[in-house]
Amino acid sequence: MSNKYLVTGGAGYVGSVVAQHLLEAGHRVTVLDDLSTGFREGVPAGAEFVEGRVQDAARVLDASYGGVLHFAAFSQVGESVTDPEKYWRNNVGGTVELLAAMRGAGVRTLVFSSTAATYGEPVSTPITESDPTAPTSPYGATKLAVDHMISGEAAAHGLAAVSLRYFNVAGAYGDFGERHDPESHLIPLVLQVALGRREAISVFGDDYPTPDGTCVRDYIHVADLAEAHLLALGAAAAGEHLICNLGNGNGFSVREVVETVRKVTGHPVPEVLAPRRAGDPAVLVASADTARERLGWRPSRADLAGIVSDAWAFARGRGEAS
Repeated sequence: MSNKYLVTGGAGYVGSVVAQHLLEAGHRVTVLDDLSTGFREGVPAGAEFVEGRVQDAARVLDASYGGVLHFAAFSQVGESVTDPEKYWRNNVGGTVELLAAMRGAGVRTLVFSSTAATYGEPVSTPITESDPTAPTSPYGATKLAVDHMISGEAAAHGLAAVSLRYFNVAGAYGDFGERHDPESHLIPLVLQVALGRREAISVFGDDYPTPDGTCVRDYIHVADLAEAHLLALGAAAAGEHLICNLGNGNGFSVREVVETVRKVTGHPVPEVLAPRRAGDPAVLVASADTARERLGWRPSRADLAGIVSDAWAFARGRGEAS
């Protein structure tokens, strides 16, 4: 059934891909984004665009909306350490205003873009939703605070809510891909080396207790992620706040990613060994059993070469090759 949805932060990487999937499913979409980290050209054709902060949701929402998909957040871990007030003001304060706007308009379904950063250092692998939450950065702390806020809203006011905790999102979907500034994610950084925009990729530590000594991470294709959001809309139940991890359940090491980029692109990718970064766990892999059971979600793009190939096509399509 066709519906109308508000996508906050829909000009960003994940938000734009989710907005495009909603449109392809026949829904009407309004994107609310202040373009502080998103891009106007990232708003899919066919979506209504409102330039504004998440705090402006009250001037957009009315009873015609079937729900909200909330991506509007600052997400740089390092920046959150040096400028925590920016993160609390936007990520938490903005969501307070969004929930109030939803309540006032009678919009009772929410899908929230949460993060694996809520767990902090994992106590076991793969990570499950019942594992302790102990974020190690203000960014993770703000996302966890919002999860608690949503639980309270569901209990007190009947909100139907799903929080999706992502691990490492990668890849691209047609014209929609990763373009953070500054970039901090491994796959686009390695592709920048292949494109000649960066001399080498830094490998932070090669003495971890993993098969090749480098950190292992769970990569999920952004299109698989988008499909989970649409399934979450259908699974949301009044008065319940469901939390689901999203990942492929297996990991790839830093060196495996670098070697895959070499094979996919046909370009050399020099490595520079650097000291370990503080707080980098050896392995971060998700258990997505809850998403499979409650959402019916099955990732279909788990192949690392496919993820890298889609990201490479997007990077080349933007004319970034030297």
